[in-house]
Amino acid sequence: MQERQTFHLEVNPHIPAKLARLEELANNLWYAWDRPTRTMFARLHPGLWDAVGHSPKAFLRRLDENRLKEAAEDPVFMRNYHRALSTYDIYHGEPAPKSTSEVLNSNDLIAYFCAEFGFHESFPIYSGGLGILAGDHCKTASDLHLPFVGVGAVVSPGLFHPDHRCGRRAKGGLSLFRV
Repeated sequence: MQERQTFHLEVNPHIPAKLARLEELANNLWYAWDRPTRTMFARLHPGLWDAVGHSPKAFLRRLDENRLKEAAEDPVFMRNYHRALSTYDIYHGEPAPKSTSEVLNSNDLIAYFCAEFGFHESFPIYSGGLGILAGDHCKTASDLHLPFVGVGAVVSPGLFHPDHRCGRRAKGGLSLFRV
């Protein structure tokens, strides 16, 4: 029997120009602590939002292009979209606190090592309190505009798999992300 080659094809919807910054909102962890932004995504397709575990990146890859076109012409959605962008831009445009800029040089970088980071349920790289605390540290670093990099372990969905010899074992690898 001859071996078949398998090809994987991913088709991403075209995002209308009016909604061009949706990807920017989805690709920034800021959505994790801004409920109106998450609600804006969810209102596009509540069933799909739940199906992808409230992950805006996965959501945008799977959302029907026609739904995006409809949203671009919906005045209520556009009002919510512009409100989310305004909040996002204000947050990211705030100057760093003076005390921070006095201590750090322009090339300084803070590395934060932790086994897990709890940002949001759609980004399941935590299993308990330590991850939530690390996520809070990352949020604070972002609020202070610190040059901050988090380094941790990415664990496959389900977090832990049973191992009869030692109770639990994790599967995953090393992850590096910038806040």
